[in-house]
Amino acid sequence: MNRRACAKRRHFEYWNHLNCPMAKEILTLSVPEDLKDQRLDQAVSKLCPQHSRARIQGWIRAGRVTVDGRLLRQRERLHGGEEIRIEAEYEEVQEGYGPEPLPLNVVFADAHILVLDKPAGLVVHPGAGNRRGTLLNALLHHYPELDLVPRAGIVQRLDKDTSGLMVIARTPESHTRLVERLQQREITREYQAVVAGVLTAGGTVDAPLGRHPVQRTRMAVRDSGKAAVTHYRVLRRYRAHTHIQCRLETGRTHQIRVHMAHLRHPLVGDPVYGGRPRYPKGVTPALRELLQSFPRQALHASRLALAHPVSNRPMAWESPLPVDMQRLLAALEEDLASAHGC
Repeated sequence: MNRRACAKRRHFEYWNHLNCPMAKEILTLSVPEDLKDQRLDQAVSKLCPQHSRARIQGWIRAGRVTVDGRLLRQRERLHGGEEIRIEAEYEEVQEGYGPEPLPLNVVFADAHILVLDKPAGLVVHPGAGNRRGTLLNALLHHYPELDLVPRAGIVQRLDKDTSGLMVIARTPESHTRLVERLQQREITREYQAVVAGVLTAGGTVDAPLGRHPVQRTRMAVRDSGKAAVTHYRVLRRYRAHTHIQCRLETGRTHQIRVHMAHLRHPLVGDPVYGGRPRYPKGVTPALRELLQSFPRQALHASRLALAHPVSNRPMAWESPLPVDMQRLLAALEEDLASAHGC
């Protein structure tokens, strides 16, 4: 199916009155034959994956979606070939989450995108128990216009305790294009990680991921899960650990963490998938303490490459390892040198 059908014909209208910020996006979609017999809400969700199913169903209930000029219920089936028109209205899209004056490390900014270097410990999007102090709150403070962009422009997420590079869309159009390119695997995301155990060589993990059948906050390799592919290569081997680089082909929740644990090489410091720390033979007390107390999963989004959503110009950014991971690698290097009598 050509997912670009979602962007076939569209225009935007913007208002920014004093008390009523609002944006309306007019989408005109052609329903392909492979969506024949799909429910209206399912078809629109597949054509416009940048919008959540809940948002689309809300537009249908509000009468903002017509099929060949007619209003249909969300459960009604399509025949293929219809024209769908959506008046996608955005108002208070951040659901009451307010701006907060939190610091941001901006690596790049223009009128269309931002690239940020997120520190470990920062939650990306508000949720249960994290309604304030998030990256989204900070974005709304520094860039108030993001209140008119879905998810305040957030295209990809990093786990709270994963550091590194993220791209943010500054306009609805940029958001749509970046989401499409992410789903089409046209955005390169590379990570550095420190894992337990000694990997002999790089490779690829192609294993579907889904919710753990019992522990619902965890992910697990499951035959019924969504496709997930991680490529990894060895950067440096230590006595009981390996420094690796990972490249995501897909972007599932906790993907690198689960895939490496699946290989029985979990990330150092991972509180969910890491298991018991591993130590080299004759480990020093200092290294043992560092491995035991490492405060997060040793994972950093070190490189981001994409085509600009408006100019299509290739762009790339790199982020150095944060201090905590540098200290960890230095300690492992010192342990290796001591073992070799250097």
